[in-house]
Amino acid sequence: MTTSPEGWRKHALLTPAQMGEADRLTIAGGVPGIELMENAGRKVADAVSHRWPPQPVAVLCGPGNNGGDGFVAARVLAARGWPVRLALLGSVAALRGDAAQAAARWPGAVEPLAPVVFDGAGLVVDGIFGAGLARPVEGMARAVIEAVGERQLPVVAIDVPSGIDGASGEVRGITPRAAVTVTFFRKKPGHLLLPGRSYCGETVLEQIGIPDAVLDRIAPDTAENAPDWWLGAFPRPSLETHKYVRGHALVAGGAVMTGAARLAARAAARLGAGLVTVAAPEAAFPIYATALTGVIVHPVADIEEFQGFLADKRRNAALIGPGAGVGGETRARTLAILGAGKRAVLDADALTSFAEDPETLFSAIRSPCVMTPHAGEFSRLFDTTGDKPERARRAARQSGAVVLLKGADTVIAAPDGRVAVNANAPAQLATAGSGDVLAGIVLGLLAQGMEPFAAAAAAAWIHGAAARRFGLGLVAEDLIDAVVPVLHDLLAHAPDAIVGTRQLSWRFLD
Repeated sequence: MTTSPEGWRKHALLTPAQMGEADRLTIAGGVPGIELMENAGRKVADAVSHRWPPQPVAVLCGPGNNGGDGFVAARVLAARGWPVRLALLGSVAALRGDAAQAAARWPGAVEPLAPVVFDGAGLVVDGIFGAGLARPVEGMARAVIEAVGERQLPVVAIDVPSGIDGASGEVRGITPRAAVTVTFFRKKPGHLLLPGRSYCGETVLEQIGIPDAVLDRIAPDTAENAPDWWLGAFPRPSLETHKYVRGHALVAGGAVMTGAARLAARAAARLGAGLVTVAAPEAAFPIYATALTGVIVHPVADIEEFQGFLADKRRNAALIGPGAGVGGETRARTLAILGAGKRAVLDADALTSFAEDPETLFSAIRSPCVMTPHAGEFSRLFDTTGDKPERARRAARQSGAVVLLKGADTVIAAPDGRVAVNANAPAQLATAGSGDVLAGIVLGLLAQGMEPFAAAAAAAWIHGAAARRFGLGLVAEDLIDAVVPVLHDLLAHAPDAIVGTRQLSWRFLD
């Protein structure tokens, strides 16, 4: 079972600096920069023409290549019969390189960037600033963006809405809320990370003549989470498979919040673990035993008995945290799981229990391990400076575990520096217990031998897809059954294929 380098490249996310290098390598390879700009501007004009009937449009251009794309889009729209007003931040004389050449091809007037350009307009094309903006939007650009919001005009953004940092998704002071964002070659992290994703609207990815071969030099370590790159590693049962081959997953149950461990155990079983056992405190044993069918429940009195329970090597993967309770007992059980060399998922209380001594936890991680913190739990163990991918990547390297940092823009980071950004999670996942189900999905995949980074990425994607399938009214219990059609579609679309040998489409879950 292997992941697909081709799938990873297909969904690579490039920082603005990496995208600049892709442009540079392409131009060095013989493709004129103005040709790339012409292609980009035409794609923007196509996005406008395909979605709206001809109407007065204001095209806003900045002093860089984003503005050059805007000049091309304006020219193409005008040639198609659209009434176009073009406004520029700065002067035409100050433009350089390809942007100057694109401006020279624009046959119309160039107005100073100001809110007056919106008079009579029904649509805005935003090409003021690109994804590399690293300072707050100020002055006339800010006034113009404010006027767009006040007039509630639909916006088509070139690359990113002006003011969005393409690397982090951060809003640099102000940004318009786009209906459509047209970007090129590969998306950037800021298209998927919050809050930037909320301002992009429909993100359209277009190819403009940059060859995929440039990725060999760039070697992107960040990608959008998608089945194309991990489905080849996804466990599939065969006729020779029996339950012991499919792994034996162990869930450490808590004494009070029993629902959390029950959700996780059921999710692990649904994902295909051959056996699932809940190690339950003796006092709570009747609750677990009554509520769970198809899951083994075993009473465990103390840490010594728990350690003995772990000695069975057939129990190859373990989850601790959901409903476990914060304190010494959870710390001891967590260290016992790690000391026994189990493939481990650490969630919730198992993480918070080490808030005062995270190094003890990190030093105990020697086997495949996935941590699944939300932002609060993450902050108790790790440095929170930097953007979300940077934080997760640093935490994975520090701990030696794969870190799945939850949220609407979940980030999965591996100790080797790879990062996947998940973008399919709907808002209804913000409900009690959904994180317990996610941890159980990771556990079920680890028990079957999936490597931790791919397992965490697959779990996050399946979790989001199941929630989207179910729709409004979702509670955590619904996710477990909603996983079934998602798994069916995953394997039906590529029943025996190693991903990368053919193109796959996941629009069936859009």
